[in-house]
Amino acid sequence: MTTTLALTGAALIDGTGADPVSGRVVVVADGRILDVARTPPAGAEVVDLTGCTLMPGLIDAHAHLGLSSDLQGLVTGQISAAEIAAAIFGAAERALREGFTTVRDCGGIDAGVVRAVSSGAVLGPRVLTSGPILSQTGGGGHYAPPWEPSRRWETRDMPGLLGMSLLADGPAEMRRAAREAFRRGAGFLKLMVTGAVLAHGDELDHTQLGVEEIAVAVREARARNTYVTAHAHNNAGIRNALEAGVTCVEHGSRLDERTAAEMRRHGASLVPTLSVAHQLIDSTEAVGLPPEMAGRAELVLDGMRQAVLVAREAGVPIGSGSDLIGPDQTGRARELVLKAELLGPMGALVSATRTNAEILGLADEVGTVAPGKAADLVALDGSPLDDPSIFLDPDRVRLVVHRGRVISAVRNR
Repeated sequence: MTTTLALTGAALIDGTGADPVSGRVVVVADGRILDVARTPPAGAEVVDLTGCTLMPGLIDAHAHLGLSSDLQGLVTGQISAAEIAAAIFGAAERALREGFTTVRDCGGIDAGVVRAVSSGAVLGPRVLTSGPILSQTGGGGHYAPPWEPSRRWETRDMPGLLGMSLLADGPAEMRRAAREAFRRGAGFLKLMVTGAVLAHGDELDHTQLGVEEIAVAVREARARNTYVTAHAHNNAGIRNALEAGVTCVEHGSRLDERTAAEMRRHGASLVPTLSVAHQLIDSTEAVGLPPEMAGRAELVLDGMRQAVLVAREAGVPIGSGSDLIGPDQTGRARELVLKAELLGPMGALVSATRTNAEILGLADEVGTVAPGKAADLVALDGSPLDDPSIFLDPDRVRLVVHRGRVISAVRNR
């Protein structure tokens, strides 16, 4: 018999930006939010959340579960498939227990990971994946050392588990790469259209892939009723992507007013990733990268902070992504704390719930607390509007519900 849950006593933040309300009971049955009521229904199992704030499950719109191992060891083949799998599934479970009920993986994992999680074989959030990143040869997604022949790059793939990127030069190769990514189970595509912090031999002001190449990927995505997101730091790359039909931009660290206005005109969203910049500044060694990467991360962090303000002024939807890499996958919610400094606590929360759901095409399913939606919920001890730092304390996560299933139970106070 299906158990009906009645979550009572909490202040409810519904994810729409509305003020918290008290005296509401969120009723969950059959994996869905059945009602937001005043009293528990008869026969329901009552969960008392007095002193807590109940909100939609959090969404990380820029994750890299497949890059949750030491990056140097990953690229050089010094880590076994078993160790990589353990790191991926460990990161997925940690994300869920920290309150992230949905993650969008922007390059690295294969569809086998998605199936393993969605089947319940391993514990984790709802996972959407781009499959392998699509990059030009020598571009932001080509992490090999410069002396290695490019033809060897894809031999690092681990079918069913890991595929970091596919190289494509010219429209015909991009069409093949896009179709291959979808064949491997991608739900959307991610392209590298500018230089990257982590890549060898390119700079953030380099543009990569031409408009025609990007447009081919967009056409392939649209043929499957989905979209393309673009890794882009500089404005020329962003404008190329917009011209080609891209609807989401990752990072955007050099976004200016003119380009932000173009994003608004094209209906595109921005997903800044402040957390990873802090992660690299704190310690590049901890993720398996050389120390000079920290200086690049500092420039990117300053730029992304400014980009958030520019995008907000232009009316561009601002999502929330952690972009965490390396073995330490704790503190995924640091992004909300950093965004709260720029958007305010409620703005940061909406960014990681409703706005992210809209970016991912899941607004009818998740992102807000409303009858009929999936029962993805998280309760924190205290109020993140008063103190956003509580997102970072795992002991403050009192309850996680994913698809109606209680993952982390309420502890006695």
